[in-house]
Amino acid sequence: MGLALGIDLGGTKIEAAVLDAGGATVWRQRMPTPAGDYAATLHAVAGLVAQAEDACGPVASVGVGHPGALTAAGRIKNANSTCLNGQPLQADLEALLARPLRLANDANCLALSEATDGAAAGAGVVFAVILGTGVGGGIAVNSRVLAGANGLAGEWGHNPLPWAGVDEFPGPACYCGRQGCNETWLSGPAIARDHGQPGQPVQAIAEAAAAGDAAAAATLDRHSHRLARALASVVNLLDPDVIVFAGGVSQLPGLADRVQAQWARWVFCAGTDDPPRTRLVTAKHGDASGVRGAAWLWR
Repeated sequence: MGLALGIDLGGTKIEAAVLDAGGATVWRQRMPTPAGDYAATLHAVAGLVAQAEDACGPVASVGVGHPGALTAAGRIKNANSTCLNGQPLQADLEALLARPLRLANDANCLALSEATDGAAAGAGVVFAVILGTGVGGGIAVNSRVLAGANGLAGEWGHNPLPWAGVDEFPGPACYCGRQGCNETWLSGPAIARDHGQPGQPVQAIAEAAAAGDAAAAATLDRHSHRLARALASVVNLLDPDVIVFAGGVSQLPGLADRVQAQWARWVFCAGTDDPPRTRLVTAKHGDASGVRGAAWLWR
């Protein structure tokens, strides 16, 4: 296997990285995503591919991680970068770059990266969680992406918050048109809204909690309680070996420990004599994991 180029097409940035056969990063670049402009986005990706090959020489393969999923007709759906929705992204990029590409959902790329040489290396079933501005999920089985019949495998962000209390039902409105989605409770903006300070950075709430602010600590406790419920439903359905966290919210101090201390209450038949054996870990490659997974799509 020669040099592999990965592209992580996000809502605010596009990142590119070239990996050698051993997984070492030999070149990396990022740029702002042209907001709401599909044609400019295509040309931005093409420009990064050209920069990569100028720096490293011809690459053997190009993989692209993107938000949303592909329809049967090859068009993007369900992307929070709404200018992509309805567009034949793969066909357009292949025509522009004059080469074949492999595409996958960005959370699936995260799962593939961490299952290949990250925090879940060697695990049979990996569920990857993106906790950031939005909430996404992806699945890798035996180090291969599981996309699903509808391209929706792992999309837990737009399932309802499980075991909702009376004060949580029906829940906040979601951009998908429904109410009470996991994303509306577990994302960074959701935490700030629940704290009563929309737009406040999550890290500021964490710092206030660490400084003894009882209201901030209560907000984080509510969040970890909700996240424990949401992930318990994943364990009940998928029973993964490892769940991997990534995204800005995943960096909240002690989050994984708080979730693991609570989720047995909702995992089916789990108890003190048989606690959940699923490991909950933070992504080894951090915010570079998505672009690494995109590069590994040709493995």
